[in-house]
Amino acid sequence: MFLSVKRIPHMIPPADKPDPKAAQALQEGLGGQFGEMRTMMQYFFQNMNFRGDAKPYQDLLRSMATEEMGHVEQITNTINVLLEGSSNNTDQPNELPLSIALEAPNIHHFLVAAQSARPVDAAGNPWTASYVYDSGNLVLNMLYNLMLEATGRLQKCRLYEMCDNKAFRSTVSYLIVRDLVHEKVFAKALETLGVNWGKSLPVPRIDTSNMPEVRDLESKNLHNQMWTFSNKGEVSLLDRIFKGDSPFDDGGKLEVIEGFPEGVEIPNMPEAPQEFSPGLDADLKQLTEFKIKG
Repeated sequence: MFLSVKRIPHMIPPADKPDPKAAQALQEGLGGQFGEMRTMMQYFFQNMNFRGDAKPYQDLLRSMATEEMGHVEQITNTINVLLEGSSNNTDQPNELPLSIALEAPNIHHFLVAAQSARPVDAAGNPWTASYVYDSGNLVLNMLYNLMLEATGRLQKCRLYEMCDNKAFRSTVSYLIVRDLVHEKVFAKALETLGVNWGKSLPVPRIDTSNMPEVRDLESKNLHNQMWTFSNKGEVSLLDRIFKGDSPFDDGGKLEVIEGFPEGVEIPNMPEAPQEFSPGLDADLKQLTEFKIKG
């Protein structure tokens, strides 16, 4: 079972301007082959399908999968913030409030989804379960997961260099830092399974020193912290793996924190009558208000 907390992990500031192109690019981080939906489902299935008594590794996967659910929520809300205001509500019969859709890189953001995110990549390809890797073999899964996080971080660093919209940069920077933590989680897991990083597999070194938002988050040690995402007092053995020095040469001590991050309020998207969303007439709206108050 999972607890639902009505918050997102990281602040999304108001967008500098409506930006359908940035929203389209960010779709890759959501529904792409190396995006947040992929990591969420891959770790979730590896956790549920786990065999044997190596409980610290299963606790690791459960914590990771739970955090990735929050990342899906984070990036989806950011896409929605970037799309908000692209179309305008108007009472003028000769105006076309949705004409922006014909110029947008993904017409489905408007035509199908009422100015909101879709479970697709940046090219519009639907997310597919065939992305999910779960061999049932612990070592293979840990190796594959490290590769997945490293590739996801590489792509988010490329996204960072594409757009300086504040809403876009805030989420992308946060995910760059958290992907680094997740690389470290799997690197430490592989250390316990015999990997010596000084003599064996290299890990991609991606320089983020010129990204001020990333540096700010790292100054708070966010690149070395991992939450258990468990109820207070519930035993998690994650700290048997994620401990000691960082496995990479970036310094710092690894830290396991019981529970989950405080998070911030989820952006509240206003009604969009021009998109017929939520599409409630006076009678239906009265019914929904009654149910909310009741």
